[in-house]
Amino acid sequence: MSLSSSAFAISAPSFSFKARRPKTPLPSSFQNPLRCNSTPSVPPLSRKLHPVKATILQEGEEDVFVEKSFRTTSFPGNGIEEVEESRGNSSSSSLEKWVIKVEQSVNIFLTDSVIKILDTLYRDRDYARFFVLETIARVPYFAFISVLHMYESFGWWRRADYLKVHFAESWNEMHHLLIMEELGGNSWWFDRFLAQHIAIFYYFMTVFMYTLSPRMAYHFSECVESHAFETYDKFIKAQGDDLKKQPAPEVAIKYYTGGDLYLFDEFQTDRAPCSRRPKIENLYDVFMNIRDDEAEHCKTMKACQTHGNLRSPHSYEEDGFEDTPDCMIPEADCEGIVDCIKKSLTPSQVKQIRTVERNR
Repeated sequence: MSLSSSAFAISAPSFSFKARRPKTPLPSSFQNPLRCNSTPSVPPLSRKLHPVKATILQEGEEDVFVEKSFRTTSFPGNGIEEVEESRGNSSSSSLEKWVIKVEQSVNIFLTDSVIKILDTLYRDRDYARFFVLETIARVPYFAFISVLHMYESFGWWRRADYLKVHFAESWNEMHHLLIMEELGGNSWWFDRFLAQHIAIFYYFMTVFMYTLSPRMAYHFSECVESHAFETYDKFIKAQGDDLKKQPAPEVAIKYYTGGDLYLFDEFQTDRAPCSRRPKIENLYDVFMNIRDDEAEHCKTMKACQTHGNLRSPHSYEEDGFEDTPDCMIPEADCEGIVDCIKKSLTPSQVKQIRTVERNR
């Protein structure tokens, strides 16, 4: 499994509350993404929420390049300040690159270790292996939500998109688990014991990792989802003919073709709502869609590694409606427990919070 590293655009250290996102005019061709009676004309969603573009750090590259999408005006006398700022950015970039490589190296080592254990225990027992994978795969989303709710309790976090998307991801993984249980993957006591105890350890490990470095936790989850995608892809190629002859589990038919697919669209942040509607005719179709789900999880986890880059697919529709002043909720976020505490102790931060409260 080859994993490309990612470089991240770091937002300005100043913290600010905003009442709501500025209302943006909708194009004339816009269609309500919740109406799925016809082929959606909504283009693929863009995650570019900040005026910077971060290039991807490929293997073998020596620098992390961050390119601004606009040019700032240079005033006379600012040459020395620009040189000093450039030196500081270069030093920060080198440190950031080193930290990213260390985080990803640790994640890859941990993932490879777990994969070797699963390969040894479940070499010829595919459904049992999938049951263990799905029990483990949904745990990070529980951990992310737990930490974000804790931040909300202290007033450090006010971004609903992350909570909505992570819950939708856990809902998707839960149905993968139900499918594997219906196929008999949990028939052995040992498999249930192993999966559940790994999940408990994985939960607390992810909470600790997410508290210190959300970027590292998201990358680790991307590694797990990437392995799941590769596992299902190999299984489909090896057992495809036999799978086409077997009926689809009832739980899969209800999940993928049911009436309310809001949560199914919610975790797929790289595509517009209603743009993917699976067909389920046999067991082959079920595993094809599970594999594709894992690919969507990978895309979402990669997007999360850039702070503030995640947005619910359904929230794009909300920009087309009038804001209600009484319902304006200030947004806040932070990167890990250290950043949260630092922002909470900043005098300007306290002043901004009081200003927002007076205006409300």
